[in-house]
Amino acid sequence: MKTLIIAEKPDMGRTIAAVMEPRAKNNRTYLEGEKYIVTWAIGHLLGLAEPDAYDAKYKRWNIQDLPIIPEQFKIVPNPKTKDQLKMIGELAKRCNAIVNACDAGREGQYIFALIQQQLKLRQPVKRLWISDLTAESIATGFERLRDASEFEFLTQAARARSEADWLIGMNASRAFTTRHNTLLSVGRVQTPVLALIHDREKEIEAFQSQTFYDVWAEFKQDQIKYKGAWQGDRLTKPEEAEGIAATVRGKEGKITKYDTKQTKEYPFKLYDLTLLQREANAKYGYSAKKTLDVAQALYERHKVISYPRTNSNYVT
Repeated sequence: MKTLIIAEKPDMGRTIAAVMEPRAKNNRTYLEGEKYIVTWAIGHLLGLAEPDAYDAKYKRWNIQDLPIIPEQFKIVPNPKTKDQLKMIGELAKRCNAIVNACDAGREGQYIFALIQQQLKLRQPVKRLWISDLTAESIATGFERLRDASEFEFLTQAARARSEADWLIGMNASRAFTTRHNTLLSVGRVQTPVLALIHDREKEIEAFQSQTFYDVWAEFKQDQIKYKGAWQGDRLTKPEEAEGIAATVRGKEGKITKYDTKQTKEYPFKLYDLTLLQREANAKYGYSAKKTLDVAQALYERHKVISYPRTNSNYVT
């Protein structure tokens, strides 16, 4: 029997196969070699079921039925990718071991965990944990496969995040919609973000501009000229600034105190996804999604950057 390698996306699966099984037979949904069969998940093949999967009464939105809190969450296949899920199940029957080669992060863990749960995969699982898709990294990663149990807490964190999204989204959206008699979407992330945007817009609308005045002096010592600024409370009246300037104009300055110290300036940290998106937006006007799509392509197809969804600023 062979070992089944499950990657997160087709490009990633083909890249792994090129290293581990360069002579693999190429099928549309998997590649098969002497020791390994490589297939992929195409992102999320499964998701949490809608409320009416637990009880038909939830098809109607009724505030009296809230909150909806399942004792155990049900998962359902994505109709668009159910054939790929079925193929993974068929391939698993021919294998006595599995390698989880999904992205090295929380969502990669969750994607694999749902597949394992839905298909009731009982084979022992090893984890491929790599941050880039170069041939060297893939080969080294397979030499150092880790036990899947090491990442159980990460899987639980991903599952908790997904179920929290469901609980807040399904219950709060129904509560606000039925209460206000208009369709309102509420979410764990989107609602606080909208609140921040709303509050900031209110601050902008309420902002009243005010003119401040600075007092600058030019100094000269041994043919060296330099400028200095008056330090104190902000000056809101021009006569206050003029009064300070008139007091010192043409007079000799005296240095009463100075400090010297050595400092170290460290290089910038590497990009994480958030910083990359922020800078790409500022420089090129890219949306967050466009930056992610470009970074993902540079990672998967061109192999020139490391895993883009990490929040780490360091290489392993």
